[in-house]
Amino acid sequence: SFVNVKILDGRTAEPKKRAVKVIAESMVEIVGANSESTMVVVEEISRDRWARGSVIASDRIADSNDN
Repeated sequence: SFVNVKILDGRTAEPKKRAVKVIAESMVEIVGANSESTMVVVEEISRDRWARGSVIASDRIADSNDN
């Protein structure tokens, strides 16, 4: 099994480790994947390369800091 997780950058290693553990365990439990061959890739995306709607995440954060 192969799972690709995309998240905004800036998180520490600990929450990413926890996410990988839970995702891998879930793949074993839910779809019967082999735990030794389950791969989880965490891909961190820079906030200036991620948009929701027509607003780049870095701009969305900057706008919320202005309030």
